[in-house]
Amino acid sequence: MGGTQGNITHATESATLADVLERILDKGLVIAGDIKIKIVDIELLTIQIRLLVCSVDKAREMGIDWWMTNSYLSSSAKGLEETDQLARLRERIARLEEAGTAPLAPSARQSQAVAARQVKRSRKGPA
Repeated sequence: MGGTQGNITHATESATLADVLERILDKGLVIAGDIKIKIVDIELLTIQIRLLVCSVDKAREMGIDWWMTNSYLSSSAKGLEETDQLARLRERIARLEEAGTAPLAPSARQSQAVAARQVKRSRKGPA
């Protein structure tokens, strides 16, 4: 047998699932797709799917950090939301007080009602 022997090459690098996952989280992976349902050229429903798979650090690097401001996902965001709401309420009260139409507390309303009845009684005179 005087033939030449063929060279067989084998891949020496094998990627484990951990390697693939690390690469996806490091670089990011985007999956996009559209689903359209039409009947007789009338579009009834369109679903656009956009999926981004990456690490938190990569997402922040790309400017995506919505979970930081979502009060359901972040306790610090909940505190910020409550602080913001409190600041808005204080501003509203200040504007109302400046306009002279500040809402009265229940006890102040009762006091005004009692005073109004006394004024009515004094105008009627003794019974």
